[in-house]
Amino acid sequence: QVQLVESGGGLVQAGGSLRLSCAPAGSILVINAMGWYRQAPGKEREFVAAISSAGTSDYEDSVKGRFNISRDIAKNTVYLQMNSLKAEDTAVYYCAADLPYYYSHYWEVGSWGQGTQVTVSS
Repeated sequence: QVQLVESGGGLVQAGGSLRLSCAPAGSILVINAMGWYRQAPGKEREFVAAISSAGTSDYEDSVKGRFNISRDIAKNTVYLQMNSLKAEDTAVYYCAADLPYYYSHYWEVGSWGQGTQVTVSS
């Protein structure tokens, strides 16, 4: 397992933007796919976005066109740029590594960050 550290959450008005960042603690180099998941109160954790080591990205349908995942290999950091935020995007967002073949299978994720709260006010 890899210890992941997220930052960048907060409170934003609907239509606004936030950028989340995630990096492994220490000097561990993560070379495989990394991604973001979220969990709203009373709901199951769900896949949001992932990016492979080759830079190929994948998104959950509801965030396509609004969210962008990127990766800085030199900084060993993955980002989630969230634009046009909606109230339904409110959740705790988790960075993840050691992803399963099917990204939606969150229960198979190997490494999680501690989570960062994103709250979108309408």
